[in-house]
Amino acid sequence: MSVNTQWMKTDVLVIGGGTAGTMAGIKAKQANPDAEVLILEKANIRRSGAIAMGMDGVNTAVIPGHSTPEQYTREVTIANDGILHQKAVYQTAKLGYETIQELESWGVKFQKDPQGNYDVKQVHRVGKYVLPMPEGKDLKPILTRQVKRHKVRVTNRVMATRVLVREGRAIGAVGFDVRGGDFVVIQAKAVILCTGACGRLGLPASGYLYGTYENPTNAGDGYSMAYHAGAELTNIECFQINPLIKDYNGPACAYVAGPFGAYTANAEGHRFINCDYWSGQMMLEIWKELNSGKGPIQLKMTHLDEDTISEIESILWSNERPSRERFHEGRGEDYRTHGVEMNISEIGLCSGHSASGVWVNEKAQTTVPGLYAAGDMASVPHNYMIGAFVYGRLAGTHAMEYIQDLDYLEPDRDLLEAERFRVYAPLNQPNGIPHTQVEYKLRRLVNDYLQPPKSGNKMEIGLRHFVRYHDTLAQMGARDPHELMRCTEVHFIRDCAEMAARASLYRRESRWGLYHYRLDFPDKNNEEWFCHVNLKKDDSGEMVLFKRSVEPYVVEVDLGKDVYDVAVK
Repeated sequence: MSVNTQWMKTDVLVIGGGTAGTMAGIKAKQANPDAEVLILEKANIRRSGAIAMGMDGVNTAVIPGHSTPEQYTREVTIANDGILHQKAVYQTAKLGYETIQELESWGVKFQKDPQGNYDVKQVHRVGKYVLPMPEGKDLKPILTRQVKRHKVRVTNRVMATRVLVREGRAIGAVGFDVRGGDFVVIQAKAVILCTGACGRLGLPASGYLYGTYENPTNAGDGYSMAYHAGAELTNIECFQINPLIKDYNGPACAYVAGPFGAYTANAEGHRFINCDYWSGQMMLEIWKELNSGKGPIQLKMTHLDEDTISEIESILWSNERPSRERFHEGRGEDYRTHGVEMNISEIGLCSGHSASGVWVNEKAQTTVPGLYAAGDMASVPHNYMIGAFVYGRLAGTHAMEYIQDLDYLEPDRDLLEAERFRVYAPLNQPNGIPHTQVEYKLRRLVNDYLQPPKSGNKMEIGLRHFVRYHDTLAQMGARDPHELMRCTEVHFIRDCAEMAARASLYRRESRWGLYHYRLDFPDKNNEEWFCHVNLKKDDSGEMVLFKRSVEPYVVEVDLGKDVYDVAVK
């Protein structure tokens, strides 16, 4: 097919129109209404991103009278084994409340008690941070309306493939139209990456490529683009692994049902964890229970009364994953008479639920000037949805400050031509190997060699496969722009797999419970490994790994005394 080139210009470019991206666009425009702000989205922002069908609750709501920013920061520090940039986490704690109020002023509804106060629930070990959203399904359309009201430009159905860098700073991005096939070059003075988690890293037990726990459209795009732009990534060895409904790509939602009296139990009906807040330590206890002879495990609700179960159903079946109701119906399951069987998800990369992401400071800046990151791909551990909103807000505001007095830089024409050749290669061989087969094999290799508990010998084999996989990628074929998008996503997944293998091999200890549990180094080693493991692409194009010190805390935590332990003794 003949390929046209579209050229676009904007002051601030936001890549990804989900939770963080829509907020970044709005806040950038609020900071300077006269500036041009463009959101680039490979789907359509009305229903794109991890909250496509809304959210059933906020996990990190620091509401005055219920908790303090200091309490929240302390809890996340302990849950993440002390490895975090605490100033960054503190921003979510500090700015989350006003973010919730702003969302409410736009029409987002949060659960209130009879007195009209936010009905905050306790799921964490210490402090109340969970705020239900029984009508959260309309969240994305509400955000889309605000984007339009603020006159933020939106270009849907264009997928970014690389961030452009020149003279040491981000100057735009390139990509292509996933419907028409045009090559798209966008010049910008600052770029904000908001492309979500790497949800398609491991392969679900079902074998379905898109049956992942995380939104399957999030294939690690931003992790890869940040890496190739020269930015540092951190804690990539700290995988995301979640409890989920067996055979279903979503959680049983113990953190939603728990405050109503539900709990996670083993096959004998006994509770074996005392806290349903997701952490690596909780996942390790679940893995142990499943492999102890006391499995399978279940979310137990049969002891609850009719009104309570009906309320849980109304929340879980109308928001986030409404197919949950049809799934249970198809299996003849009823919360009144059946426990919900749970299992362990495939692995992914995500800072929102774990800690693996692109390194950012408390202003959402990456290590490349002019490049910002927010949401599940920015390294603010356990950040969840409110953290994505907060960091979208910070990225938009600080990016607009950064571009003052900056001019556009022309991208390198040779680089553009090389990227154009790389991206469109599958279209030149339409009868090549289908992207589905290439992706399936890659993700089976991820399962075989990276799924915890980890082994150094197995990860070395996996790494060799991932490095050699460039040869397989070169054999992919695409018959249209949509298939070309899927081929490009496989490239992103391969990059993330190599990063995950190298980072996991580099950290020679176990930490974060099941997230980085090495059979050959089963103990935590604070003397050598109380640090971030960062990686980047060096000037010769090689992936290099190095230690980065944990910066001094702003909230005091005694990690010798405070250890995250959720096992029922």
